[in-house]
Amino acid sequence: GFPRTARAGRPPDFEHVFAARWSAAAAGLVMHAAASRGEPPEARLGVSVSRRVGPAAVRNRWKRRLRAAFRRVRPRLPPADYVVVVKARTVPKGAAGARFVEDTLDALARRITSRPGFAGR
Repeated sequence: GFPRTARAGRPPDFEHVFAARWSAAAAGLVMHAAASRGEPPEARLGVSVSRRVGPAAVRNRWKRRLRAAFRRVRPRLPPADYVVVVKARTVPKGAAGARFVEDTLDALARRITSRPGFAGR
């Protein structure tokens, strides 16, 4: 499953991340990040998928794909709160699609957290 300690799903969590103004984008995904508010500090994920992306089935498929990818890359990520905003309409399929989403999440998180001045390091 996806434990509560890995979720940044409440409105104050999203506000905190968006207010920090640290972001990076690639492949139809925009990742925002801020210093972790969890105790102890750890990597947490929030997902935002607009209705513009598609019907509920597509939005839910995106959420499942992102949570599964985050579960696998979470041990390698620096402790921070991450919010992923989906812009792409098509969900990558199969094992290759899963690997692509994992690699994209990992690359975006590292791009943000390696910047000078990021408070989550």
